Amino acid sequence: MSSPLIRSEEVGRARRPVRVGLRIALPLALTAALVAAALALPSADLGPTLSLREENELIKADKGLPHVDPAGTPLHTHDPRFKNEVSRGGEAVSAASADPTTAAQARDAASYVASERALPDPELTGLAIKRQRARVPVNRYDMAGGCYTLRTVRGAYVRGSGDDLVLGKGKRRTAARYTFKATRLGSYLIYGTGGVFLAGDSGDAVNDSEPSRTADWTARRAGKKGKRYTFSLRGGRALSALKGRLVTSETAKPFVLERVKGKGCARFPESQVNVKGKPHAGVSSFQEVRGFVDAHTHGMAFEFLGGNVHCGRPWHKWGVTFALRDCVDHTLTGGNGAALETFLSGEPSHDPVGWPTFKDWPAPNSLTHEGTYYKWMERAWRGGQRLFVNLLVENNKLCEVYPLKRNSCDDMDSIRLQAKDMYAFQDYIDAQWGGPGKGFYRIVKSPWEAREVINEGKLAVVMGIETSVPFGCTFKYVGGSDIDACTAQQITDQIDEMHALGVRQMELVNKFDNALGGVAGDAGPTGIVINGANFLETGTFWDMETCDPADTVDSDNPQVAFPEISAEQQDALFGAIGAVFGGVLPAIPLYPPPAHCNQRDLTSLGEHTIRELAERAMIFDPDHLSVRSRSTALDVIDDLGYQGVISSHSWSTPDAYTRIYEDGGFITPYAGDSTGFVDKWRTHIGWADERYYWGIGFGADINGLGAQGDPRGTNVANKVDYPITGIGGITIKKQRAGKRVYDINADGVAQYGLYPDWIEDLTKVAGASGGKADGEAIFDDMSRGPEAYLQMWERAYGIAPDSCRNPDLRMTTQRLRSVVKRGMTTTQVMRAVGQPFQRLGTSYGVCVRGGDAESLAMIDFSAKGVVTRVRA
Repeated sequence: MSSPLIRSEEVGRARRPVRVGLRIALPLALTAALVAAALALPSADLGPTLSLREENELIKADKGLPHVDPAGTPLHTHDPRFKNEVSRGGEAVSAASADPTTAAQARDAASYVASERALPDPELTGLAIKRQRARVPVNRYDMAGGCYTLRTVRGAYVRGSGDDLVLGKGKRRTAARYTFKATRLGSYLIYGTGGVFLAGDSGDAVNDSEPSRTADWTARRAGKKGKRYTFSLRGGRALSALKGRLVTSETAKPFVLERVKGKGCARFPESQVNVKGKPHAGVSSFQEVRGFVDAHTHGMAFEFLGGNVHCGRPWHKWGVTFALRDCVDHTLTGGNGAALETFLSGEPSHDPVGWPTFKDWPAPNSLTHEGTYYKWMERAWRGGQRLFVNLLVENNKLCEVYPLKRNSCDDMDSIRLQAKDMYAFQDYIDAQWGGPGKGFYRIVKSPWEAREVINEGKLAVVMGIETSVPFGCTFKYVGGSDIDACTAQQITDQIDEMHALGVRQMELVNKFDNALGGVAGDAGPTGIVINGANFLETGTFWDMETCDPADTVDSDNPQVAFPEISAEQQDALFGAIGAVFGGVLPAIPLYPPPAHCNQRDLTSLGEHTIRELAERAMIFDPDHLSVRSRSTALDVIDDLGYQGVISSHSWSTPDAYTRIYEDGGFITPYAGDSTGFVDKWRTHIGWADERYYWGIGFGADINGLGAQGDPRGTNVANKVDYPITGIGGITIKKQRAGKRVYDINADGVAQYGLYPDWIEDLTKVAGASGGKADGEAIFDDMSRGPEAYLQMWERAYGIAPDSCRNPDLRMTTQRLRSVVKRGMTTTQVMRAVGQPFQRLGTSYGVCVRGGDAESLAMIDFSAKGVVTRVRA
């Protein structure tokens, strides 16, 4: 029998439902309870017995995840709407209110977007990426990926195989050949034929079958000319020569590396990229950019939730065979002990082998496995992506309840660790490409730096935060009021710290209410568990009440509510889960009928945080906030006149989307299935604001426990045909990783390298339903996405929008000539006249009073971006 629901007095910010006699269960039960296979809930009202497995399948249907039905399950359909909905942050309960715009407004917006596509495109060129190797490495980074012989300064080459390595003079073609695989900048695995690694600890150097610390050599130049190098191990021992033998000793001796070609060079195991052609780049460093933008992915998620929930990592110093391994608990049980993976995917087991077979993972619904391995990231970049937002992520309470961990569960400790990892990842990629600054992955800290990186032909990476307790800003609900765990000054200090680390985009909440505001919550059984964790974190549950009006589309996620489930059934559910672990979980309140709205509003600390972000031109993302909190947050944005705002992965609602566009913000809908994304694209076109540059991107949410796009099938009439021709004429073939060949038609977005293929699939889906013009239109809109993001970011710095789309901002020709001076930089010009309407090559075009977009005033720059003249 359930205990009565009691409402607290109206104290502090909002009323909260509480339950008499709440007991906090052992935290371990929260995660594992989700995967209990056959706990029955007695029900007189719901018909057949409802098991946790069936509850799991219901929430998976909401998220569009593929699954395996339990034996005997009757035929039924699964609703994939969640990952393909315009809003993941709430459920549209009234079709009549699904779109806040009128039909006429939507037509006008679509007409405006069509006019944007008709504008001239920037001229593009190609980035030469094929390395021209000298016969001898020019520095200690240059040997990465090359094949060389080693000889002493006296002319003796390393020869032999196995443990029999000798030094002997003779012809170079008979010497041992080694491929140098960078482990970090200036350090290498020296990989020989037969899959062996040159290694040494004490005594003779040998060929080992596995990489290890004794095979990880740091190269250093010996002498000024750079033709000789020493190779040392951590601990002080170094490669040397003694009486015709290759040995290690405390004294390093120099060796000469000579490049060799041919079949005798060992190929280090690695995933392929399978993209041919030069990556596209701009003809100037400051012109309009092209490419694709993902504004929401978690590339360093291998560290979150304690570091043992996520299986695999984006890189490992010893290569793919170490990076793409399954979790230990998955491997030891043959793939049958993966509790969280089973719950999220619905699959009772999986093949734990990653490289080289990848039978069961990565996959669109395999959410605990690595999706952003660096070679897959490289493929996305080579396939056209030019802007990538990496969000540092944590959830302290879910980390605490998961039994396996190696990292701190504190949100900010995890954020700092992941930020450090991003720079290490950048260094690792640099090491593969021949030295500092040479890799494709470039962390950027301003829109101007990002523009230069993209026009160079590389991937601009923005660091962001999405975590449940940022800055330690939780609260405890005690005695009818909140006790905040942070102060305004602590928030300011930590924002300064995060800004110094490189963070430039941020959400205020993720899964829990915190001292900054309320959350949208999660739906169904997932919501039950997350709400329980919210109680463990704050001492209170989500304060969900029926929205006013009740049929609004702008609501938070629906909770289990009367009459869907009775109080007795609710208690039975939690009692059954808790019984598995010998404890009792706190039972959440029995909520009134949906639509549900969290009554917790943005707090004064939340408002302070937004103002501090704006002061530093950091991009604010209102995703995951409750409708009420988000509306108040956007009121703050309006008061500030701040345009650095984004919705990055569809965790907002239509009322917010229109406001974000009106505020000059940018939106990247959750990627999901290609079919669902095309629908979202069409909806967003109807919300476009004609005062701002139009473009759109996607939020992959990969590695963030977000399902990826499912395949449409190899037999559909409009499938993707390989090879694909991409931006700049590149050729994209099916990707090979080890023994696995990926096909978007059959595999969906199994891992990040398949996003170029997914974008091609968008054109097929749009073209099939709207004709060839729609296929071309969605590609154009997606390729304009990075420019739209950069222009939003520029406006965050106080740069005015362009004067062509905003006629009231036009100045006279005389005024233009007076404020634009020879020698000014592009940034100085924008601070003086606002954003240019046109950025082609080395010229910017602006509208002046009395003119129009057909007769632009032109500002010419030198190749270095300095004003040379004004043509008006």
